[in-house]
Amino acid sequence: MRINKKKFIYLISPTKIDKLFYQDLTKVLQQKKVSFFQLRLKKETFKKKLVIGRKILKICKKFNVKFLINDDVLVAKKLNADGCHLGQKDMDIIKARKLIGNKIIGVTCHNSVKLSKIAVKNKADYIALGAFNNSKTKKIKYKASINLLRKVKKITKTPVVAIGGINSKNYKNLLLNKANFLAISAYIWNNNKLKPLEAIKILK
Repeated sequence: MRINKKKFIYLISPTKIDKLFYQDLTKVLQQKKVSFFQLRLKKETFKKKLVIGRKILKICKKFNVKFLINDDVLVAKKLNADGCHLGQKDMDIIKARKLIGNKIIGVTCHNSVKLSKIAVKNKADYIALGAFNNSKTKKIKYKASINLLRKVKKITKTPVVAIGGINSKNYKNLLLNKANFLAISAYIWNNNKLKPLEAIKILK
């Protein structure tokens, strides 16, 4: 996986996708700061995920952004997405690899060096650590520290995605401590003060 320093954002979809979303996504991706876009829809049907996914895939392709599906390996396969993201309770990476082959597979490793080592051994393309801050998107079960980030960076060259409540006030510290990508969702999509385009422009 090539790492482009300017494209440090790993953008996660809002939980609900409305008609205006596609225009906003286009404007956000035009800023050339996003490397990955993850579709994370917990409550939609398989069919609905495919309909939404097809539209997003076109936009991602246009701006050279990798399109990943959260949790659902079968949706990723059906859409021919660039890959998928697996939580610890989802399908294991070895099974997922058999289904989607040589695509990008990332794994949530919470705040655990041990889980990170397992993911690396199983040839994950990236590992996601967090939460580094309180998040609007989901309840925090695992709290990660900068110290953990440093430890994991010492043991592996596998790219690290930092997750959890990342916004314009706290993102720089994670980049300074060598997180390769920052997973961002609420700051872009559910920002009370800024529209998505204004929000992403602040992240430099």
